[in-house]
Amino acid sequence: MIGGGGAMAGESATADRHGKARSARPRMNAQPTTPRPWDLTNPQVLLATGFGIGLLPWAPGTWASLTALPAAWAIHKLAGPLGLATAAVVACVVGVWVAEFCVRRAGDEDPGAIVIDEIAGQWLVLLAVSPDPLLYGIGFALFRAADIWKPWPVSWADNRIKGGIGVMLDDVLAAIYAGLVLYVIAHWIGA
Repeated sequence: MIGGGGAMAGESATADRHGKARSARPRMNAQPTTPRPWDLTNPQVLLATGFGIGLLPWAPGTWASLTALPAAWAIHKLAGPLGLATAAVVACVVGVWVAEFCVRRAGDEDPGAIVIDEIAGQWLVLLAVSPDPLLYGIGFALFRAADIWKPWPVSWADNRIKGGIGVMLDDVLAAIYAGLVLYVIAHWIGA
């Protein structure tokens, strides 16, 4: 408002009892507003996107897997392999719930912004070994390769199973492949 006069855009002007112009409430649009699908103030979106990592413009799944490494290391050091296993299972269960919410909200079968599946999958892979920089690096590379290449039945799950379960299942299956290969490599090199 300039000089106490007219209403701002989207507002209607009314006069008070003395005839002085004042702004009324903004006019409400008759159409309901659609929620933003990736609103990080929503706890389900926050978890599904790995605290916003999934919103990175380039390779969000790779970034999520990469950030899962130090988290896995810390969980393993603080709570042991059982703690990491528990965290991975919790991430899988919560992942189904939040992925289902985000799939419906975004109207997409497997939005790239959902990365809790990569975090859970990476943690599952790392259950095969003790914390070790080399083995964690190999586990990261193996998981990304299995998740991107999608050998059978990973590809089958990716194409056939929909919703939150589908988002999570292909990464769990890729993690099984990668974890088994990592386990063999670790024993082969004597780690």
